[in-house]
Amino acid sequence: MADLLTDFQFNEFRKIIYDSSGITFSETNRSILDSRMKERLRLKGMTDVQEYYKLITSDQDEFKTFLDSITTNLTRFFRNQPHFDALINYVIPHVIELKKTTGDRKIRIWSAGCSTGEEPYTIAMLLKDKLPAPYTFEITASDISLKSLMVGQQGFYPESRITGIPQNYLAAYFTKTESGYQAKPDLMKTIKFDYHNLRFDMGARNFDVVFCRNVLIYFDEAAQKATIDRFWTSMAKHSYLFIGHSESLFGMDTKFEFLKTPWACLYQKNEK
Repeated sequence: MADLLTDFQFNEFRKIIYDSSGITFSETNRSILDSRMKERLRLKGMTDVQEYYKLITSDQDEFKTFLDSITTNLTRFFRNQPHFDALINYVIPHVIELKKTTGDRKIRIWSAGCSTGEEPYTIAMLLKDKLPAPYTFEITASDISLKSLMVGQQGFYPESRITGIPQNYLAAYFTKTESGYQAKPDLMKTIKFDYHNLRFDMGARNFDVVFCRNVLIYFDEAAQKATIDRFWTSMAKHSYLFIGHSESLFGMDTKFEFLKTPWACLYQKNEK
């Protein structure tokens, strides 16, 4: 099947996507943009690509829907278990030791690029099980996909999606229904789902832990650097950053320090 987008149109769309989100489309993934474009035109009952370009540049809601359609939302519960082992066995104990010196008893976590919510729900289950009293936690879960955020907010997952959740956690934190599993209210209230474009400052501050896994791979070097710098600004003076196992800050001019634990590698912010 012939490409829908001409070279000129492809460059037009990839520029507006990059300028607004930092997501990079190259010739190697051009077919993805082309196929998602065809689907949006079909759903809108349109045939003219330029008319659709005019629409997304004048209608912010449609532009958000368009960005939603081109993002890949691959995730699952307990994805990359060593990261969660490092969180529970290394990061949380160190955060608690720091909290003891300040009197602050709340641990603040940001799941950036949370997709349909499996990552923040995994973190929430672990902390509800492992976090000692009197410490509490709150999780901010953000994504550029409104459709994905709605799934997370609803907290319902079909049986095919709950693979990886230990049976004791499934029984404790989810309710079985005829068509799947519903997260229980006590788990859901620990997470705030919020639309956020990583191209911009989150606005929130003092996160003790940030998860942003398998998101930076969609950005070019400049957008990666800008995103990492914004994470630094949003994080507490002594805090921890998890990125995807195939991602690295190596060679990037950043203040984060590489940290190798017995469970997984991550990055830490140490600011006087």
